[in-house]
Amino acid sequence: MPAATPPPRCNHTTPKKPLPNQTLPDKVIVMEPNWAVENLQTIRTLMERSAVYRRTLAPIMLVTGGLGLLAALLGYATGCNDTQSFGLLWLVTAAIALGGAAFIVRRQAAQAAEPFWTPPARRVVQALLPAWLAALCLTVPPVVGNAGAGSDPAIVLMWELLITVIWILFYGLGLHAAGFFVPRGIKVFGWIGIAGAVGLACSVQWLLKNFYVNTNVLMGLFFGGLHLAYGGYLWFTEKRKRQP
Repeated sequence: MPAATPPPRCNHTTPKKPLPNQTLPDKVIVMEPNWAVENLQTIRTLMERSAVYRRTLAPIMLVTGGLGLLAALLGYATGCNDTQSFGLLWLVTAAIALGGAAFIVRRQAAQAAEPFWTPPARRVVQALLPAWLAALCLTVPPVVGNAGAGSDPAIVLMWELLITVIWILFYGLGLHAAGFFVPRGIKVFGWIGIAGAVGLACSVQWLLKNFYVNTNVLMGLFFGGLHLAYGGYLWFTEKRKRQP
């Protein structure tokens, strides 16, 4: 029986040829050291401040929810039954709520002797801005132009419902995006807004046929009731954690 032929040995003396420039096009990316250090520092800071964000969110949610309920009661009592008055009422309420949130965050940062405009704060604002600015740009023209004015009340109501759906939807999208940088509950809250807006949009015709629909009440339920519920949950759970 003939002996098996041994496998060829690697010739280590063969000179290695350099790889051509076309071998790995656009596969090697030079990482900026400053960019990497900044992102690592941001991630570490976010992890360290998760409890701080949780304590800050509770009063923000409570203040926002209180303002939402007041605006809903004001709109319902005064009969804001045109697109312009409805939109201006809630745009002013949103501006006051944002100012109150900024004041609360700045106050807590001052109490903790920390800067207000930190890299994590910038990440949160950058996550919120695209969706919220899109909602503003989509709804300001019909509000300023008083869309549906002089038409059938059903048409005016449809415009108000459209604005309501856009605000709730894009508000939820903004919160979901910010949920990657703040406690997980914000992302869940964002999903609730997204699901609520989609459900409302899909059931508009059924609601108009079977129920009396008031857009101020709808806005109050979401921007008032849900914020108060989430803020109360954060407040009491955080209070229990701080107790020995």
